[in-house]
Amino acid sequence: MTKRTTTAFVIGLGLVTLSACGSSDGGGAGDSKTVTLVSHNSWAVSKSVLRDFEKQSGYKVRVLKDGDAGQAVNKAILTKDNPQGDVFFGVDNTLLSRALDNGLFQPYEAKGSDQIVQQYRIDQDKHRVTPIDSGDICVNYDKAYFSEHKLAPPSSFDDLVKPAYKNLLVTENASTSSPGLGFLLGTAAKYGDEGWQDYWKKLKANGVKVVDGWEQAYNDEFSGSAGGKKAKADRPLVVSYASSPPAEVIYADPKPKTAPTGVASGTCFRQVEYAGLLSNAKNTKGGKALLDFLISFRFQEDMPLNMFVYPVRETAEVPEVFVKFGPQAEHPETLAPAKIADNRDQWVKSWTSLVLK
Repeated sequence: MTKRTTTAFVIGLGLVTLSACGSSDGGGAGDSKTVTLVSHNSWAVSKSVLRDFEKQSGYKVRVLKDGDAGQAVNKAILTKDNPQGDVFFGVDNTLLSRALDNGLFQPYEAKGSDQIVQQYRIDQDKHRVTPIDSGDICVNYDKAYFSEHKLAPPSSFDDLVKPAYKNLLVTENASTSSPGLGFLLGTAAKYGDEGWQDYWKKLKANGVKVVDGWEQAYNDEFSGSAGGKKAKADRPLVVSYASSPPAEVIYADPKPKTAPTGVASGTCFRQVEYAGLLSNAKNTKGGKALLDFLISFRFQEDMPLNMFVYPVRETAEVPEVFVKFGPQAEHPETLAPAKIADNRDQWVKSWTSLVLK
């Protein structure tokens, strides 16, 4: 199970190297028979689904995985005049304003865009980006721990600062991690511009532990995950995703009848990922075909079990294991991209000073 983390956060644009890392399936960005997708490291698709697209479209797909989400966005901005590919996938609503303000994408209205859930269509007037998937960043809990201690698991942000949950939560650094940033934004949405700092003072006093990224938090510190059990982790609460419980079921051997972890539904922040046709793309025709593919039913219904995210196409079906163990939050916290753009860097700076020092 891979997750998007924002390493070398957006503040350090000038320090990001320009070299691309990842896989190449042959061909170059300028080859009219090859279309190049630039993405973060969590990109995944079933081989049969990608093969069918290549056969039907006549394009060979070349994938460049350019590191974690923030790093990939930064590289794409730095190379926008001579882009490494044709389409970029994986910029989410926490970083979208930076990409748009830097002119990263050129307009294209993908076929099927009118079938995307209305609330995710935030750039309809210019069509610079196309929504591809959504997911909720939420606190997960270890069911066994709370059962053994005869303690009800938390269900809201307010619960997390109560004495009963002291020293139980581990979260990711908001300046280096996408879920860590999402959790910070969730608290800003919940408590407002002023109130979120008071909330974090209480959370810090209640023993929250902060680590660099999701892998460490979930697999090393969280007692409810398969990795955490092996590591003898002692934190039964972790900032992760609503789709983490289904993953615990899918990857278990033998598979349990119920997920060993649950989601505190009142702690969720909605994350939406977008894709766009890169400015100065060498193969614009192929890029447009690839964007059409990304919101096709075939790809949208293939995503959940590959990237553990939800489709954005209105009638795309979701696997039963998601419906049963990882439903999306009914009332997640959200913030307008413009609000995030105006406050993100200052919030992260204030959070760092408040929580890490």
